[in-house]
Amino acid sequence: MGVTWVQVVQLFISLSILITLHELGHFVAAKYFKTRVEKFYLFFDFLFPVATVWNFALFKKKIGDTEYGLGWFPLGGYVKIAGMVDESMDKDQMSKPPQPWEYRSKPAWQRLIIIMGGILVNFFLGMIIFIFVMGIWGEEYLPNKNVKYGIACDSIMLKAGLKNGDKLISIDGEKVENFNKVNSILMIDSPKKIEVEREGTKQEIELTKFMDDKALARLEKTRKGLVDFRFPFVIDSVTNKYLVNAGMNPSGEKLISVNGKKITYYDEFKTEVEKKKGKKIKFVTERDNNKMMEYQMTVPEDGIIGFRPKSPTEFLKFEKINYSVLGAIPAGIRMTFSTLSKYVKSLSLLFDKDAQAYKSIGGFGAMASQTPRDFSMEGFLVFTALISIILAFMNFLPIPMLDGGYVVFILYEMVTKKQPSDRFMEVTNSIGMVFLFGLMIFANGNDLYKWISKFL
Repeated sequence: MGVTWVQVVQLFISLSILITLHELGHFVAAKYFKTRVEKFYLFFDFLFPVATVWNFALFKKKIGDTEYGLGWFPLGGYVKIAGMVDESMDKDQMSKPPQPWEYRSKPAWQRLIIIMGGILVNFFLGMIIFIFVMGIWGEEYLPNKNVKYGIACDSIMLKAGLKNGDKLISIDGEKVENFNKVNSILMIDSPKKIEVEREGTKQEIELTKFMDDKALARLEKTRKGLVDFRFPFVIDSVTNKYLVNAGMNPSGEKLISVNGKKITYYDEFKTEVEKKKGKKIKFVTERDNNKMMEYQMTVPEDGIIGFRPKSPTEFLKFEKINYSVLGAIPAGIRMTFSTLSKYVKSLSLLFDKDAQAYKSIGGFGAMASQTPRDFSMEGFLVFTALISIILAFMNFLPIPMLDGGYVVFILYEMVTKKQPSDRFMEVTNSIGMVFLFGLMIFANGNDLYKWISKFL
C-alpha cells in the first residue's frame, strides 16, 4: 500500500514545524548571549550542500540584524550565526578579526548552550506534545487478556514456531499484560522463548529460528509488526465501483471464503490476497438475511481490493487510561523516554554483524508511511512528537555538521583549553556535509528502489 497525499502533507507540515522550532532554539540562545544572527531560514536558500549555488529565497525580510526567509530547497533550514562555521561555509567572514558580537568570541559554555538549543527544543517539544496527548485523549491499549481470537503471525514468527490463533501468555517468563508492547519486545529485545495457549493447552516455543534470522529481516517488519491481534472480517464499507455495481452491500456482509478457502479472520483474507496480486480472485460473502453472494475480480498489484473491514473495536475490548492534568505529566514523560529508548535500541540492530543493515535505511517515503492514512489530530501529534524526539537524538550524534559534532569540539576545547582552528572546522564540516547529503540520497534511493520493486 503506497503513501497517500494526506500522509505527504502531514509529513511536510510536521517537519516544517519541527525545523522552525529547532532553529528557533539556536536563535533564542544566541540572542540571549548577545550574539548576532544574520539569517533565520526555513528551507535552504541555496542548493544544499553547496552554499554558493542557486542562491535565492522565495521570501525574505530583514528585521534588525537578522534576515528572515523561506528558502527554495525544502530539505531543512538553518540560522546563520555570525562568526560560526556552518552550512553557509562563509570563509570571508571567518578570515576577518573576531568581533565581540560573534559566536567565536563567546565563552565555550555559552557556545555550548547555543548549539544545544535546537536539541533541547526538539526533546522537550516531544515531551510536551506527549503530555498534551495523554491529557486530552488518554492512553488506549488492548489488554492481552482481551485478545480472545488469538494472534495473527508474520511469516518470520510462523517460521519461529508460533501459529495463527495462539494466545500469548508470557515472553521470557514475563507475563504479557499489554498487547501493544508485544511487537517492540519482539523486535528490540529478541526474546528466546514464548509461552502460548494453543488449542486449549499451554506450550513453550523456543525462538531459535527467529534469533538466527538476520536483524534486517526484523527491521523490515517494524512498520506492520511481527504479530497482530485477530478479529473477524465483516465488511464495513466498499470503495470499489465494480463491487458496488455487482451488488455488494456497503456494510454488513461477512466474508465466507476466498477461492474456495474458508475465511473467518481479516489476517486470513490479507494472506490470500497477497498470493493473488495480478490474478483473478473469487470470494463469497454472506448477508444478514443468510443470502450468499459471489464476486470475482482481478487483484490489483497494490493488493487493495476496495472494501474495508469493521473496526477491531467492535470485536475486541480496548481499554483507555484517562489522565488528570497532573497525571498526564508523568505519563507524557514516561512516553518520551520510552520512545527514545526504543529508538536507540532499534538503531543498535543496525550494528548486527550478520545484517545487511543498509537495506533497512529509509528516507522521506518511509517517514511519510508512519503518518496516519486518515488524518486525525491525535495521530498527527503523536507522529510529530516521535519525529521531534528522533531529531533531538540524531542531532546529538557526534557527526560534523550536526549539532553533536559542534558539541564534541566545544567539549574538547573546554577540557584542553585549545580551540580547534577555523580551517579544521571547515574541513571536518565539509566532510560531514558530504556524508549527510550522501546518506540522504542513499536513504531516499532505498525508498525509490522498494517502490519500483513492487512493479517488477
